[in-house]
Amino acid sequence: MAKFKEIISSDIPTLVDFYATWCGPCQTMHPILEQLKAKQKEKIRILKIDVDKNSALADQFKIKGVPTFMLFKQGEVLWRKSGVMSLSDLIKRVETN
Repeated sequence: MAKFKEIISSDIPTLVDFYATWCGPCQTMHPILEQLKAKQKEKIRILKIDVDKNSALADQFKIKGVPTFMLFKQGEVLWRKSGVMSLSDLIKRVETN
């Protein structure tokens, strides 16, 4: 938990993907997140959190469905959305925040 707080408090925007291994839409998002990482390089950090293994963290952020994405910078939530997203929508969200 302390490590999570340290990561999201960074000056580098951190996109947190709250997911579950059994979730089909989460599996759909995996290659899209890989493409985002390849395009954004050092501009963003992507952190995947398995809600089944990290239920306290999921509860803390009131994660009700997966996938849920949250964008943090300096510990602040800049943006949040649940569901499958396109690469272009993710890039737009990252670049506007």
